[in-house]
Amino acid sequence: MDASGQGGLLDVAVDPDFATGENWIYWSYAEPGAGGAGTAVARARLGANGLSELTVIFRQQPKVGGSGHYGSRLVFGRDKTLFITLGERQLGNPAQDPGQTLGKVVRIRRDGSLPPDNPVWPGTALPGIWSSGHRNPQGAALHPQSGELWLSEHGPQGGDEINIARAGANYGWPLRSYGCNYGAPPGPACQLGGGAHAPSFVEPLSFWVPISVAPSNIVFVDGPMFPEWRGDLLMGALAGQAIWRLRYEGERELLRERVYEGERVRDVDLAPDGSIWFLTDSGRLLQLAR
Repeated sequence: MDASGQGGLLDVAVDPDFATGENWIYWSYAEPGAGGAGTAVARARLGANGLSELTVIFRQQPKVGGSGHYGSRLVFGRDKTLFITLGERQLGNPAQDPGQTLGKVVRIRRDGSLPPDNPVWPGTALPGIWSSGHRNPQGAALHPQSGELWLSEHGPQGGDEINIARAGANYGWPLRSYGCNYGAPPGPACQLGGGAHAPSFVEPLSFWVPISVAPSNIVFVDGPMFPEWRGDLLMGALAGQAIWRLRYEGERELLRERVYEGERVRDVDLAPDGSIWFLTDSGRLLQLAR
């Protein structure tokens, strides 16, 4: 495992049938190898004596130098296939290349094989690609009604995004962004490709300008403690040191507010009682409750 920079252990997920005997756990991590490092996903059985039957079921291609933008959230779909979010390793252009899995969302079966209904991409595309044109998606969650995969993505200088990752869709990075290259005076004049994604690419549902809040993980509120927030999206922010609450009507943003400010929020999730738990970069585990 390459634990330098943004690398290391990246995410952990349990099998959707874990409670009924499929006692697999899955984890993503930065894997070193020829040419540098890349996001990989392994699984193993968890038993009384620890882990067994360890297998690597996915490797990002190609491995490259650098230590940033691994992406790497793991989310099981309702059909029990596994979505893997993958950053473009701070290289930009590979996000538009179907011959690489940098800057993509990949969808595989639990054993690493490929679902037959994945989208077909032109040219010599690598297998498993679900969507493309992503920069560094560090948050992912299934919508509680539609079951679609929602993402939070880092922009460059501004241009952080919320997207719905749909089969065969392209989200524009690095050709389009409401953000600017680092060092440019923030504002509309420097937005990449003019800012607007459509009609060539998919417009984000939400974006942040002129500076980045650096999104971390996301979760939909569906517990009993905050009934007035049911269905809203919570998003942690690193540079923004906050938790954002966003409400949507379909794909239109209706509301955006901070419900916590104070530290870099690395992860956010719901407890069974509906309280909101979040982890900060200082190592504190905090709770929002009433």
